[in-house]
Amino acid sequence: MELHIALHGRKDLAEQLYRQLRDGIDSGRLAAGTQLPPTRLLAEQLGVSRKTVAEAYSRLSADNLLSGQVGRGTFVTPQPLVTPPSARQAPLASADSLARWRARGIPMGRSALAQPSRYDFVGGVSSKAHFPFDVWRQCSQHALRQCQRSTTRYGDAQGVAELREAIARHIAFARGVHCTAGDVQVCNGAQQALDLIARVLIEPGCRVAMEDPGYPPARHLFEALGARIQHVPVDADGLCVDLIEAGVRLIYVTPSHQFPLGMPMGLARRHALLARAAELGAVIIEDDYDSEFRYEGRPTDALQSLDQQGLVAYVGTFSKTVLPELRLGYAVLPPALLEPVRIARQLSDWHTSTLSQWTLAHFIGEGHLVRHIRRCHTLYAARRERILQRLDDDLQPWFEAVPSSAGYHLSALARGALDVEFVIALARKVEVGLYSLRPFYSEATPRPGLLLGFGAIERLDIDPALDRLRDTLQSLS
Repeated sequence: MELHIALHGRKDLAEQLYRQLRDGIDSGRLAAGTQLPPTRLLAEQLGVSRKTVAEAYSRLSADNLLSGQVGRGTFVTPQPLVTPPSARQAPLASADSLARWRARGIPMGRSALAQPSRYDFVGGVSSKAHFPFDVWRQCSQHALRQCQRSTTRYGDAQGVAELREAIARHIAFARGVHCTAGDVQVCNGAQQALDLIARVLIEPGCRVAMEDPGYPPARHLFEALGARIQHVPVDADGLCVDLIEAGVRLIYVTPSHQFPLGMPMGLARRHALLARAAELGAVIIEDDYDSEFRYEGRPTDALQSLDQQGLVAYVGTFSKTVLPELRLGYAVLPPALLEPVRIARQLSDWHTSTLSQWTLAHFIGEGHLVRHIRRCHTLYAARRERILQRLDDDLQPWFEAVPSSAGYHLSALARGALDVEFVIALARKVEVGLYSLRPFYSEATPRPGLLLGFGAIERLDIDPALDRLRDTLQSLS
């Protein structure tokens, strides 16, 4: 690869070369440690004499900007950090739009995870310690062989057929979803599935109903696309369907494990939701983010399996069951949405990495996913049970658990006038990471409480962590 240097004319070539290399070093374009081409090679590339290049290099070395290493070559010398002058920004016609995006921020940002607490009850994060990386590596090798044999260049926007087939079989077995591979759209995580569905349904000013409290990234996404959000309260049975207003075009729900409180939506409420959606002509997004981990009671069918009118788009993810970094999710789409979403995906980023898709397809097809879920289920069930025991025992004066039967987080509501935000701050000082329910509320009055994730914290760490929380609460009393 050639070093980009543009010389003009035939005069002062050594000076031009010196000035361009110096500007590149000063600006950071030529970073410290960058190896420059040998003088003979750069001279050939630029069509100048070797003496010209050697003179420029010599001046830069005298300025302590380059250093030669015997047997290795010439390198850019590390320089003291200098803050570059801020560039003047021309006025932009889109300034108001950019300001709105800056003000929106990143909901549920993971900056706090850069330095997690010693005992961290963060939600939505699984434990990597129990993931079968050796098995995944073998599946990756299989995927590389598939890619090597493939005669295609780019993949199908809907996803690799083998992965869509594996997903359809898995969710039919695990969640009772009615679908074929042709109904499945592979995405970069569940968030892209939400984006694609919303992109083809939402126009500026249209109404979207969603739970309050609910999932902030979905709300911010819908608002960014121009939707007006109706924040619908929830009760012990989930979304209060009778409060959904006329004119709603899209309804977003988490019926299997309400986010963040955790209660499931009852069967009667599910039928009422389907009936209301049919009355409005609204599409329902069923976000089934972690219900494969179920601990008690009879399994409930996915809302999608009850849909007889093509109204439910079922969204799932492998971030909870495999790895968050994999960024693989999917949507099972009703017929009316299949082609529009596929086109939107093609225009957005074409398709998910085929190597990752082949790897996951083999991982599922060989039974590794089911075995991994079963192993994790045993681990998570023990962690959940211990947290519930403590909430019902020595933490009972301050918190009560919200009934929940699935997932790998649970919510605990504060009793009395406990200042939860203050408790969270104090817990941080004793290396316990706790998370408030407050950020998940929009218009409804927030119920003080904690979201307790147990996917990432080990079973043996739960008691020491909750001992510290109890001691903190006792000191407040």
